[in-house]
Amino acid sequence: MFYIHQSSCISHQPTFNDVDLEDLKPSENNLIHAIEPKYENVPLGQLRRMGRALRMGVGTCMKLLGTHNVNGLLIGTANGGIEDSIMFLNQIHDYEEGRLTPTAFVQSTYNAIAGMVGMITVNHGYNATHVHRALAFENVVLDAAMLLKENLDNSYLIGGVDEISVKNHRLVTLAGWYRKEPVSNFDLYKGDAAGTLSGEGAAMFIVSNKSEGATAKLKNLKMVNSNDEKFVQEQLSLFVKENPGKIDLFLQGENGDNRLLKYYTTCESLMSGETTVARFKHAFGEFQTVTALALWLSANVLQTQKIAQHFIKKNSATEFNRILIYNNYQGMQHSFMLVERV
Repeated sequence: MFYIHQSSCISHQPTFNDVDLEDLKPSENNLIHAIEPKYENVPLGQLRRMGRALRMGVGTCMKLLGTHNVNGLLIGTANGGIEDSIMFLNQIHDYEEGRLTPTAFVQSTYNAIAGMVGMITVNHGYNATHVHRALAFENVVLDAAMLLKENLDNSYLIGGVDEISVKNHRLVTLAGWYRKEPVSNFDLYKGDAAGTLSGEGAAMFIVSNKSEGATAKLKNLKMVNSNDEKFVQEQLSLFVKENPGKIDLFLQGENGDNRLLKYYTTCESLMSGETTVARFKHAFGEFQTVTALALWLSANVLQTQKIAQHFIKKNSATEFNRILIYNNYQGMQHSFMLVERV
């Protein structure tokens, strides 16, 4: 599909500047909040008005765009700056639809991140935001691949970002998708319980058709909508057959929710006995664009040729050339991404 040249990530772990994934950072109150860095490349006058999602999205983008010019910006998000949306709705009620501050409304729209980055960098190229729940980032990848097929010499910035919103988190918890009883991310995969831990973060990538200087190659992508684990397994089997070769690492989005374990178990059964199986949501949490962070982690593993022990579920390869990422959100939206070493 395309090559990844540079990447940037903000998460609950030290992933932005000095990357250190060896020691797992603990969750707090069933939340896996992103650790925000000092945003050195974002204008301070704009930064102080930004909501959390906007800061993370713009911050990860600007770290890459300080040294690269791209032909377009593609961002995936499920909720955008939802906290600002709620703030604006509360203002409508509190001020009885009178004089409202427009900042919260302007920054709450889904396309605020791509729009803000475009304005800061004076980028007049392709600018798009994909909002497809848990397949938002995957649709960004598909869009970028089609653009690169039409524009062979172009390069694009792609990524995904979402934040933890207090009120939205309460609603999802009431729906039964997040744990109500206290649990640490160290113990997320232990026991037999419904629900998981909420997370947030952002990951951005510079991509192109050129292999020179690339850190990884995104070989292929597949999206599936189904709640039938056998059908999902069949689709993964077809995906593997269409992309023959040894899978060194199966990086799956197992999240500690006993209702979703059947999907990961059936898909994991397709891997050979030599394939290393790893999980990532104890480190990043569950949110709808977490696959962007899984792609960042995969590129990091291919580049450094190592993965921290706390990610590994079984086996431990000494060399990583091909990584298969599988994610599932609420038992309905599934995606497979194949990443290769350059």
